[in-house]
Amino acid sequence: MLSRLKRPKGIIKRKKRVGRGRGSGHGKTSGKGEKGQNARASGGVRPGFEGGQMPLIRRVPKRGFTFTPKPKYEIVALGSLNRFDAGTEVTPELLKEARLVDKKNIHVKILGDGDLKHPLNIKAHAFSRSALEKIKKAGGTANTLKPALPTKS
Repeated sequence: MLSRLKRPKGIIKRKKRVGRGRGSGHGKTSGKGEKGQNARASGGVRPGFEGGQMPLIRRVPKRGFTFTPKPKYEIVALGSLNRFDAGTEVTPELLKEARLVDKKNIHVKILGDGDLKHPLNIKAHAFSRSALEKIKKAGGTANTLKPALPTKS
């Protein structure tokens, strides 16, 4: 019956008014006990503090290691760079425009698959040894870009 609806007993609680006399039940020390570090304003200890005893976090043995992720490389075959004209400066941005790499802000590695038919100025984050040899043989240059620091993901 909607006309008989009532709030459950004890759902509304009075606000705790501390320091308003002994009759309130929260007078004098306002529920903080007698003196001491925890009775002071902004008193208390930091989390994990055990009163000077060696804390648990330092008592238990440490195990494992911290994983630092390595940069992920987008792979580009050397033979696929023949689509660019001789003397072109090939950068990761140009490779993105030519749809040879998918993502924009990613590291690019040139592998020595295929042959380079004309000299190119190639800038990438990494090169394989065979790719470096083939670029030099074709008369081009290979410049290594500084890889960005890997992030945790």
